[in-house]
Amino acid sequence: MGYKTLLKSQIEDTYAVTDALIAMVDDAELSWKPDRGENWWTVAQLLRHITVSCGIWCKGFVTGTWGDAGDVDYDQVPEGQELPTADAYRPAESVEAARNALAEDKRVALSMIDLATEDDLVSKAVTAPWNPTPRVLGLRLLDMLRHLESHKAQLYTYLKLMGKPVHTGHLWGMGNVVED
Repeated sequence: MGYKTLLKSQIEDTYAVTDALIAMVDDAELSWKPDRGENWWTVAQLLRHITVSCGIWCKGFVTGTWGDAGDVDYDQVPEGQELPTADAYRPAESVEAARNALAEDKRVALSMIDLATEDDLVSKAVTAPWNPTPRVLGLRLLDMLRHLESHKAQLYTYLKLMGKPVHTGHLWGMGNVVED
């Protein structure tokens, strides 16, 4: 089994589980955020970020063309501040819009895997705008998938805190918790 097959399999699984978790949110819940602590995203902000966590960055690594994911309003980020705070992130307009955007992000991620060669995935060193340390292309793409997986787990935690009936199977797509 080659690197492409492994990445594609993991993409299929991760996006399916993420979509199933997003489908558990109602539009009326988009403004919810944890009530303890500070600097939390709303559900809508988290959904928007999830939909730009992988594919657009895979495109940058494979093609060298970097775009703006569009989830941050940089006018809300003070000059010199390294990372935006939660209030600088834009929200998803609806659950349906988030699910459609996630499907598009998946399409982009898979097309970038198709565009890369097996040799490039295991030997081509690439850098990221946020990290100039060279890293093998396949690992960079895997990093972006792990980025999506981290935010998938964050959404699972939000759902749990919201009182939704989720369990470990929802987080990992076990059994029949992922709808086709």
